[in-house]
Amino acid sequence: MRECVKKCYLSKKPCRETECRMHIEFVPDLNCTVIAVKKHGPMTLEEIGKRHKVSTVRAKQLVDAALAKLKKTLKRENTI
Repeated sequence: MRECVKKCYLSKKPCRETECRMHIEFVPDLNCTVIAVKKHGPMTLEEIGKRHKVSTVRAKQLVDAALAKLKKTLKRENTI
């Protein structure tokens, strides 16, 4: 676990590391996607959209694009 995640999780204060790849502007989850996943587990597209300030439809498009990219990478590496 990243050091900033540990620090924020233990202190219960929002992360200020805006350059961190895991940073999101969502104070209830301490501005951290790692903490959001740890707290909530699997989330609906509506919950994802709320955290990233996009619509549910756009969240679906982003998830689909990420899964397609992952599938392409795994196929290229002969993992699947």
